[in-house]
Amino acid sequence: MNFLPGQPFATIGPLEVFNLLIMVLFTLCFIYQIFFVFISLFKKPPRRTAKANHRYAVLICARDESLVIMDIIRSIRIQNYPTELIDIFVVADNCSDNTAEVAKNAGATVFERHNKDYIGKGYALEYGFESIKEAYGIDAYEAYFIFDADNVLDENYFREMNIAFDNGALACTSYRNAKNFGSNWITAGYGIWFLREARYLNQARYVLNTSCSVTGTGFYISSELAKNLGGWHYHLLSEDTEFSVDAVMHQKRISYAPDAVIYDEHPLKFKASWTQRLRWSRGTYQVFRRYGAKLFLQEFTNSKGHRFACYDLLMTLAPAMLLMAASISVNLTVLLCSLAGITSEALMTTALWSLALCFFYYACIMFVIGLVTTFTERKKIIGTPAQKIVSVLTFPFFMLTFVPIAVAALFNKPNWKPTRHCVSVDVEEFGHYLSGEFERP
Repeated sequence: MNFLPGQPFATIGPLEVFNLLIMVLFTLCFIYQIFFVFISLFKKPPRRTAKANHRYAVLICARDESLVIMDIIRSIRIQNYPTELIDIFVVADNCSDNTAEVAKNAGATVFERHNKDYIGKGYALEYGFESIKEAYGIDAYEAYFIFDADNVLDENYFREMNIAFDNGALACTSYRNAKNFGSNWITAGYGIWFLREARYLNQARYVLNTSCSVTGTGFYISSELAKNLGGWHYHLLSEDTEFSVDAVMHQKRISYAPDAVIYDEHPLKFKASWTQRLRWSRGTYQVFRRYGAKLFLQEFTNSKGHRFACYDLLMTLAPAMLLMAASISVNLTVLLCSLAGITSEALMTTALWSLALCFFYYACIMFVIGLVTTFTERKKIIGTPAQKIVSVLTFPFFMLTFVPIAVAALFNKPNWKPTRHCVSVDVEEFGHYLSGEFERP
């Protein structure tokens, strides 16, 4: 609570009331996620089997990804699943390198797209869907997998996702791991955040039979759902979140396959990370503005089984980071005014104390999240024990950098920019990294 020690309740002023309201609102909105943690820790997800293998299309959007596109294609080719049931399509989107040539040589069908007016992954995906539809028909495949060019798949990925599809899941996301977790504190921060999302958000949702949320890569959408939703028409900066919202608003549940593991590459440099997360934040605001009110109303009008999914997704969209940013901004403004002699020294003391507590509480929460996630998922993380320990300590600092990003995204209008990827791996030897036989480059 952002009050001075020993401060009597009667002397509480507007600044203290504001800070209290922010804290209470944040707690009320997100306390259910603590329940999610216990669900994930103590209740195992149901184990199912598949009675049949199904035919899938893989859609990979790539822009100047010649260094890594081969890896994702090869990891699909060596799946523990009939490869004749998987067709790979690559959208070479406004490429200036030989991505298309490399993908073709690896055995993928390539659609080259050149459009400088409509730029972004959402437009590239729409082009891919439409190209497959025109060439083969929308019903040629039972579901469409969406991957990024830098991804690498565990050899059992399709087998596990096929189980979800065979059991009726119209859309399904997977366990998102990091292939360059141990590179530095930035990649480790990304890695912990997505591991937490997989284990302590999506797994809990899956166990509770509510809808999960898609984040960027590693998911499928069935042809049936694609037709129900009118194809792929999500063009906001966070097209994945937009799709998740649209599915929930149509009362369609996104499932989760906890044993389908996908490895993702994260930015090595802070500047690239800032640009990427600024785009994510701006995209989240776009989705919130477009769908927030409708999603809120559907908490009351949707069918009983989907009401909580609407609330949960609304909390994902709601600018939670802005609650903290608002508290910091107001208290910082009061502090600066006090230093300028506009407000009293008492308010300056209150503002300083509030800022210190705000950062302290947030850092403590992030430390606990990082500790629990890293400890429970330690055997799945690619990294040395020392790297995992250090990552727990640096994770709060990584998450604190989201605060200025959340604020900057309110005033900045970033264009879609591709994130450069350069971490290529030998997918046939990738299992050695997991077993610790040798370190990742």
